[in-house]
This record gives sequence, C-alpha cells and structure tokens, in this order.
Amino acid sequence: MTSRQRAYLKSLAMKMDPIFQVGKSSVTPELISAISEALRARELIKVSVLQNCADDPKVISEMLAERTHSQVVQVIGKKIVLYKEGKDDKKRIMLPC
Repeated sequence: MTSRQRAYLKSLAMKMDPIFQVGKSSVTPELISAISEALRARELIKVSVLQNCADDPKVISEMLAERTHSQVVQVIGKKIVLYKEGKDDKKRIMLPC
C-alpha cells in the first residue's frame, strides 16, 4: 500500500465510528471471526480499544491484521483502522494509484 493510498483510507476512516471494541478479554477467536466478516462486507473498519484492556493497541492491531489477513491503516491512541481489499467489484473502495 502506498502512502497516497494510506492517506486516502485515513480520510475515509475519519468519518467512521468504531464498530468493534476490544475489552478486558483482549483478542478472542470470536472477535477475530466477527472482524473478518465485517472486513469482507465493508473493506474498511475502525476498532476501539477500551480503557480496561491491558494490551498495547499497536500490538493488538498487528495481531488483528495478521489473523484477518488485512492491513493496518493507522493506530491513533486507542483507535485502530483496518483495511482488506474486497472481492466484489461493485462495493470495492477505489484507491488512488
């Protein structure tokens, strides 16, 4: 992913609300499968790490990206943005070259 594409995805993510929260139990298999399903449907999602989670958000983002086969767009504070290119051409986010 180029820096231009990453900047474009960051601009799209600014307007989004987090759809998942990582809490005290950190990353669970159920959370991984739910995030994978959401990435298939939306391509770009935002995840919030709650205050009661002891793990570092950067470590969580890398773990989520690895297990869902997605890419980390950004980690700001306790917010994580993930992107995975979709297979459906009609719903695909068109990234700049």
